[in-house]
Amino acid sequence: MILTPEVLAIFILNALFAFFGIIAFILSVKIYFGWDLNSVSKKQYKLEKLSYLGATIIKYIFIIKVPLFLFFVFTLDKISNVLTGAMCGAGVVDATDTGTALFVLKIINLYIFAYWIVLHNEDMKHENQPFVKQKFGIFILAFFLFMAELIIEGIMFGSIEIDKMVSCCGTLYSSSSTSAISSIFALDTTFLLSLFYGIFLLIIFFYFIKNRYLFAISNAFFTIISLVTLIVFFGTYIYELPSHHCPFCYLQSDYYFVGYLIYTLLFLGTFYGLVVGFIESSKEDRDKSYKKSVIFNTLYVILLSSFVMIYFIKNGVWL
Repeated sequence: MILTPEVLAIFILNALFAFFGIIAFILSVKIYFGWDLNSVSKKQYKLEKLSYLGATIIKYIFIIKVPLFLFFVFTLDKISNVLTGAMCGAGVVDATDTGTALFVLKIINLYIFAYWIVLHNEDMKHENQPFVKQKFGIFILAFFLFMAELIIEGIMFGSIEIDKMVSCCGTLYSSSSTSAISSIFALDTTFLLSLFYGIFLLIIFFYFIKNRYLFAISNAFFTIISLVTLIVFFGTYIYELPSHHCPFCYLQSDYYFVGYLIYTLLFLGTFYGLVVGFIESSKEDRDKSYKKSVIFNTLYVILLSSFVMIYFIKNGVWL
């Protein structure tokens, strides 16, 4: 068990999240199974008022959840200093059996909650609120993932043993590692980069022909290939070290916290790309999502490519 001030703050906030999340879940169940916009009964009037309360709770959970995710990453880096062998958050994630699953679940929940917010905003633009049942139905499913995240997070921090030796990121993110992620280093770098830039060009192409479904699918694949190429190739140019592949270290001050910018651009670009395909919005709003996706994805590609070009200009060789 590790209980630093940062971890204690996370536990307190998680307890508040759980309390308000349960309230929102109860309201969502009532609204989902009782909503009838054509009804003029007292029950429907009460549900309409409850829908505003439930939506407000869910919205503010997400507003707090975004900076809390960044605080979670910061906490992993902070407590890595007290774990033998850990150099960054990667060692903390690998210190328990639930660390990797928790990190993946947190990212999935970020996308789900962000999708809920966009759907809610779209719903509020219409007088008849056509997405009420859909958005509260989504939250009913999201609630279980959300609670699973809180429980697994408690288990992870509770099972960390300070006196236990853990692996450093150099061991975890290498071709000699026995972890599942080590298999990506067997992939050909030229092939991965071709996929990376090729899928990005497809996103641009589908933007111009306005094929919303192919645009969304391309963004989904771009998320995966971006993370793989970031670890295998682009990260080494950020570190200027061919053997360093850790996706956590450039979140540290030594690299000017550039990792936060990298992941933010990738999240925003791919999220707005997925929104285009999954939300039935007006043409004006859809065009805005198209443009936001292209802008953030383009900035992401330019930022990562610039590290490679700057290194080559400075040193005259590739890594």
